Amino acid sequence: MRKPWIVGVLLAALMLGACGDPASGPEASPPAPEARGGAGSAAPTTHQGAVVSPEPSAPAKAPTVLYLGDSIAMENQKVLGGLLRDRLHAHYTSAPYSGTTLCDYLEGTNEKSLVPTADKAAALVRSLRPDFVVLQFWGNAWGYTPCMDGITYDQARSTYFTRYKADMKRLTDQIAQAGGARRPRIVWVLQGPDPITPTRVQTVNTLYQARARAAGDLVADAGRTVSPASARYTWTQYLPCTAYEHDHPAYCTQATRDRTALHRDDDYLHFCLAPTTTTPKPCPVRSPGIMRITREITRVVAEATDGASP
Repeated sequence: MRKPWIVGVLLAALMLGACGDPASGPEASPPAPEARGGAGSAAPTTHQGAVVSPEPSAPAKAPTVLYLGDSIAMENQKVLGGLLRDRLHAHYTSAPYSGTTLCDYLEGTNEKSLVPTADKAAALVRSLRPDFVVLQFWGNAWGYTPCMDGITYDQARSTYFTRYKADMKRLTDQIAQAGGARRPRIVWVLQGPDPITPTRVQTVNTLYQARARAAGDLVADAGRTVSPASARYTWTQYLPCTAYEHDHPAYCTQATRDRTALHRDDDYLHFCLAPTTTTPKPCPVRSPGIMRITREITRVVAEATDGASP
């Protein structure tokens, strides 16, 4: 009965690294400020020249945005930075680390954490003074990071959710305290379907929504954009091309069949269409799933920024 879970755990452990560079990419990205993050090595945060902003308008005040998360955030970070800069002229910093979960970004977890002290959420909030902190976490369920103290979804589901909920509140409190009078708004990114444990990610998303409501923060349902319209938590490798993807054919990977690829054949978790490597880094190729996710995050930040403008 546990065979599918065990297989999924092994696959997930192998795929914790984000996408790597292929022999050649579709384009060279212009230089941009360096981003922190990822399994002990920094990854450059740049925006792709091909990225087109979801909306042409920009707010009166450019927001400062901090993006934290795991391997999915690692692969997204370059595209998200490009969209936020293009749409909002945002000041953007990303510090994702593959294989992490919420507790890795908590201060006071240095010995057990995969995130160095300087890149803890509260430390970055104190130094950068962001308006928004975007948190994207799949919800490490297989005990990869030591800060979870061996708690896994498979062996102790109730304990896993209790711990995850507590860490969400602790991280919210640390970010709020670090922000002081200029508390940043947290954007909790809801995750897409999980083919191995579909109810787990649904519960994690519910916890994110509850935490956002309790603290007056925001939710970006990016997972909805990579889910079937009629089945929010049903995993699929392909979806029909959107209007945006039809207008930008590089993102409609199978135009003759009016569908686009979200995942590679050998990776059900990540959305980068380049092969994974052992060295985490931003995705180097155009990937529809990443564009869908980051456009939704950008939309939520833009609406919140416009709403705060005088």
